[in-house]
Amino acid sequence: MDILNLLVAPEFFANGPVRTALVISAGAAIVSGVVGVFTVIRGQSFAGHALADVSSAGGSASFLLGINPLLGFLGIALLAAGVIELAGLRRVRERDLATGVVLGAGLGLTALFLYFDVTTRSTTGVAVSVMFGSMFAIPASLIPLSTGVGLGALLIVAAIYRPLLLTSFEPGLAKVRGVPVRAIGLAHLLLLSLAVTLSAMTIGAILSTALLIGPAATALRLARRPGWAIFLAALIGLGACWGGILLAYDSYGWTPGHSWPVSFFIVTLIFLAYLGASSTAKPALKRAG
Repeated sequence: MDILNLLVAPEFFANGPVRTALVISAGAAIVSGVVGVFTVIRGQSFAGHALADVSSAGGSASFLLGINPLLGFLGIALLAAGVIELAGLRRVRERDLATGVVLGAGLGLTALFLYFDVTTRSTTGVAVSVMFGSMFAIPASLIPLSTGVGLGALLIVAAIYRPLLLTSFEPGLAKVRGVPVRAIGLAHLLLLSLAVTLSAMTIGAILSTALLIGPAATALRLARRPGWAIFLAALIGLGACWGGILLAYDSYGWTPGHSWPVSFFIVTLIFLAYLGASSTAKPALKRAG
């Protein structure tokens, strides 16, 4: 108990914003870890990055319109995923080009909405909150909606787990077996939108890719089976988020009156975990085909 009290201040769990941050980040870490493993295997890390950045347009628009920011992030992410899928581009190079165009358009809208946030509503700190997160400022009222989004994503993964796994490793074989590859691909983009929405709320749109890809890439270097990789990715993401919150809380004592950004600690812990896994193990799972 003495060691625990040394690491965790007694008032840590009694702090309302801290409890909210722990709950919100847990959902984001678990969903991002699960979806991230499939994203890395399918070679769609760039699509995840693009959807995360594009979702910033929804976040900035939500401040302008005075609506729930989670709905703003989610709405734009889903719209962007639909545009990418409806393009119907099969070759990787063309798919990446379409994704890049959507990314550019989304960031352009973000710049416009942030401009209006500052000039018409005199809202300060919006850009930092949207791009890099402000976890201790998340209202507790967002917990039910974020929990529902997270549970919905996990239920979708459970429902399509086997066909999603087969299309990720062997899309040609899946097509021969009659698996609706296009529909599964669309479902994965939907899951990707839900994951980046939750992670954008946690560490910001710009850095949310780290929570989506980092733990998954680390787990895939350590695990021999997809199930274990998914479990490890969720666990690594959860540890990084909770560890980052604790370090950010403790940083009040390092620079009195100011805390270091939570997102900085989370991304740093994920990066260190990946470096550790890279130095001790070779990739155990590879995308086939």
